[in-house]
Amino acid sequence: MAENFVAEIPDVSKATFRRNLDSVTITSAAEIRPAAEAIHKIAQSYGFRIAVSADISSKAHLVDAEGELINKDIFGWVAEGERWWEDTRLALSSPLPRACRYESEPIWCNAEGFHGHWQNEYLDEIDLKDFYEAGATAKSAILIPVHLPFGQIAAVSFTPIDYSVTDLSEPYRIFSDFLSIVTSRFVTGYVLAMRKKHRMPTNCILSKREAECLHWAAIGKTDKEISMILSLSHATIRYHVNRAGQKLNSVNRGQTIFKAGQLGYLGATD
Repeated sequence: MAENFVAEIPDVSKATFRRNLDSVTITSAAEIRPAAEAIHKIAQSYGFRIAVSADISSKAHLVDAEGELINKDIFGWVAEGERWWEDTRLALSSPLPRACRYESEPIWCNAEGFHGHWQNEYLDEIDLKDFYEAGATAKSAILIPVHLPFGQIAAVSFTPIDYSVTDLSEPYRIFSDFLSIVTSRFVTGYVLAMRKKHRMPTNCILSKREAECLHWAAIGKTDKEISMILSLSHATIRYHVNRAGQKLNSVNRGQTIFKAGQLGYLGATD
């Protein structure tokens, strides 16, 4: 069925999609600015303005190879009340980047809350009424979370050029998947092009026992408790945790658990 569907897409549509994707692809720092200009034009063609935070845990700005601010110079967030990128506490105070911690699929939002392909109880707990009534630039937005390796999360919003629009259910239905694809390509390329150091040892492989021990440690179990759960000696548990730390180049137990979690060895612990 999938093959038949692809075959039915007109060649012009496939060609346009490929050109759009190629235009936002970044393989070096020199390509950041033209890629940003391209995704800006794509957003505008759909009636949106784009805003990008490549890492909601960092105060670093999105910049091109020359250090120029992309959200300011290209995406045009410069008017009074629009310079959101100057707020270094935005990722902690704004509900939009907060929502990206709890969702990986595109969603849209307005004063009534977050809306997506399914209900997310974590997002249901975030109240947006005060956010939109307290002077938010636009009354709605399509939000694209991009979850990257090593636990990095990017937050990208597409807000209507017409700030009065409150219902994005139809644009979300039609455009969100495409916007998600080009956004992920743009952000992933940017992060790779700007990465200056390795966060992890390369090709780190934990054993089944090492991952099991760290999983239980991550949810608060002591070595004694883990030994009872896995029917292993206390010393064996310590060996596996220490061995995992050596592989991950960690300085202590806490960092070992943290790095293992970033690499996806621990699974969901909520």
